[in-house]
Formats: sequence, C-alpha cells, structure tokens
Amino acid sequence: MGFKKLLASLGAGGASVETVLTEENVVPGGIVQGEVRIQGGSVAQQIEALSVGLQARVEVERDDQEYKQNVEFTRQQLGGAFEVQPGAVHAVQFGLEIPWETPITMFIGRHLTGMNVGVTTELAIARAVDSGDLDPVNVHPLPAQQAILDAFGSLGFRFKGADLEQGHIRGTRQRLPFYQEIEFYAPEQYRGLNQVELSFVADDREMDVVLEMDKKPGLFTEGSDTYRSFTMNLATFQDTDWAAYLNQWLAQVGGKRNWF
Repeated sequence: MGFKKLLASLGAGGASVETVLTEENVVPGGIVQGEVRIQGGSVAQQIEALSVGLQARVEVERDDQEYKQNVEFTRQQLGGAFEVQPGAVHAVQFGLEIPWETPITMFIGRHLTGMNVGVTTELAIARAVDSGDLDPVNVHPLPAQQAILDAFGSLGFRFKGADLEQGHIRGTRQRLPFYQEIEFYAPEQYRGLNQVELSFVADDREMDVVLEMDKKPGLFTEGSDTYRSFTMNLATFQDTDWAAYLNQWLAQVGGKRNWF
C-alpha cells in the first residue's frame, strides 16, 4: 500500500500536491518507487521544476553544542518545466535510487528510534521553492549488514540505540556527509567492555565495518575508546562465520589491552 502525504498548497492558484510511495520498504542500493500528483487549482500555474530527494535527521556538533538538522543527501530532477491547467491532475512517476551508504531504519522488524529518513518533494513556481513534508521510507539492512547484526545478537550483545552523526570516518569509503552508529551493550563475557558502536559504509561491491569499542572505567583508570575496522565483500560474505570472527577479533583486541 502506498504512503500518502499532502503537501502545501502552491500559491494563490490553489493547486495542491501529494507524493505517493508505491513501496516504502527498500534496502541500500535499491530504488524507492512513487508518483507525484499535482492537482490544478482555479487558475493555470507554471511549474518551473519538480524534484524528489532523500533527507535524514542528523546530529551536528558545533561550538560545543549539539543539535539536529535535516540533511539532504540525494536529489533527482523529474523532467522540465510544465503548466498545470485548472482542475487538471498532472502525475509524474519516479524511481529514486537509494545510496549504498543510506542508514538503515529497521532492525529486527521494528523501526529504529530516532532514525528519520524519507523522501522530500520540491517544486519551483515563479522563482519560489515549495518543499513538502517528509514521506518516510523503511530502509532494511543489506544481507551482509544483517549477517553482522545477527552475529552481535548471537554473541549476546543487546541493542541500545542508533543515531546519525555529521562527519567522516577516516580510512573508509564514505562519501555522504554523515554516518550511522548502531550501539550495543556488551555481554558479561566481555567483562572489560561497556558497549560497542557499529557503523556500515558500503558501496556496490564491498562494505567497511567499523567498530568503536568503549572500555569500562576501572577503580584507578578512566574508560577509553578504540576503533577497529574490516572489509566485507557483498558477494562472498556468506563464506565467513561472522559470530566466530567477531568473537575472536574482540577477544584479540581486548587481550592486547588487558580488557578481558
């Protein structure tokens, strides 16, 4: 079923717009299909441009302050200028590509709290721009991402939360101006760990998996973080036991630092 959102009225002519997503469930690298419908008002109106894009709500740090802002990370033009006649309906279908780095918003069948990703519609009319509300999309994990999430679950890690951070993770293939962190509480078997933050940075062939491990503070020591990353091939990831891989990897890192 489509998800409908009524956008703002387009000026004195009274035309209105709605965007209908015919399928709001997608994966990174996929395509969200939909249609923009413009209902003519009482007079003819010239639409100079029509486009759709993807937008995310991102946490920004600036001048020692944290706040959230909307960040658009892809946009697609839908044809050229056209005129909408009084009372007529002008419909434009679209297929918007989902970037491979798009953050996932669904986890174990539920929406991730705090993840706001969706389609925006923008029209230019008489040199003015009218932006519509967000039409949410459900971004499900890629199979390789699901394999890592399942591995954390099988090792006893408990999901804590997720957020989007402005900035770049060094040493990765990241192209977007933000990245996602998925946070897990560490189980008792990793007694020196407090939590782990997981980030995925994918393209059409491979994916960087980045872990930030938060060490528990001791009686005479402060907690500390350490980054580690590895690369997965999206075509051959099934050949690896990722739970065993992560367990060995975490134990190795923790052992070198006397965490466990």
